[in-house]
Amino acid sequence: MADTTIPPATAAHRPGTAVARRPGWPPAPARPKRPRSRVTAGTGRLAALLVSPTLLVLTIVVIYPTLMALDESLYGPKGLNPRTGFISDTEPFVGLKNYTDIFTQAGDRFWNAFWNTTFFTVVTVSLETVIGVAMALIMHRAFRGRGLVRASILVPWAIPTAISGLLWKWVFNADGIANVLLGHQVLWTADGFSAKIAVVIADVWKTAPFIGLLVLAGLQVIPKEVYEAARLDGASAFQQFLRITLPLVKPALLVAVLFRCLDALRMFDLPYILIGAQKGSVETLSMLAQNEASNVRFGPASAYAVLLFLYVFLIALAFVRLLGADLTGDAGATEKSGSRRVRVPRRRALEVTA
Repeated sequence: MADTTIPPATAAHRPGTAVARRPGWPPAPARPKRPRSRVTAGTGRLAALLVSPTLLVLTIVVIYPTLMALDESLYGPKGLNPRTGFISDTEPFVGLKNYTDIFTQAGDRFWNAFWNTTFFTVVTVSLETVIGVAMALIMHRAFRGRGLVRASILVPWAIPTAISGLLWKWVFNADGIANVLLGHQVLWTADGFSAKIAVVIADVWKTAPFIGLLVLAGLQVIPKEVYEAARLDGASAFQQFLRITLPLVKPALLVAVLFRCLDALRMFDLPYILIGAQKGSVETLSMLAQNEASNVRFGPASAYAVLLFLYVFLIALAFVRLLGADLTGDAGATEKSGSRRVRVPRRRALEVTA
């Protein structure tokens, strides 16, 4: 074997190799600066042009109403001004008085609505997640009549919430189907814990297919070869569900749960139609804000709306912060591994072994 060493001068012909200049050699020519890529600038303008309609819609639908509600919450209702004793045609500026009144004068009603909203969110989303995953597993299996089963499962999600509330109100009447099946009278639509159970049942029936639909989309992208390999290794059906199905559908499931949490926190129409207004057992923050607005107290109503917005925003932020890595899959791990720099030692001579 011959060990051949290439001198440092030869290495200068390789691109990207820095070689020390010998005395007397002419200086290396300076590399010209690359002009700014027109493709990059054009791509940035195109991206801004494509995103601008979405930003405009968000500004009109979300940002502007939020700022208007925040501004309206700083004013009181029209009427007699307690300071001057005169009737005012304009809304007086009261600052943060509407917020302080919520936690002092109307504290009991506010906290009742707050806990009702939290209760409905936690219970309904938990039940919908379990039932929705079961629906997705059923719809994913290959059997005769699968199309009919899928259509029947998705029908409740297609029914408007107001119509769904009227249907369940007929079911939970004093002489309705629910009491006939139970065999005794239960005042489902009265003010009590039974009203909460009625709202939970109706909401789970209405929105569980939504989670099932998103989970079904995640199931359909899992290769069948993964399950075949697991069967060959002797994994049971339950082990396949825990070790294969759940990890692979987790991003889709987390997105579905997040959407349902945000929707349940704003629950209004179902308890309003099914049970009624001003029922303490089912009154939510949205119903409380609507009640204030219907009584021409727009300042307190805006304050309730702002507090509900902050509650929803904090829940969404915490959800994304805690489970954001799972929502993006393995992108974070790929980015970390791709950002590692590999240091290659510089050699002043290239050794070739023949």
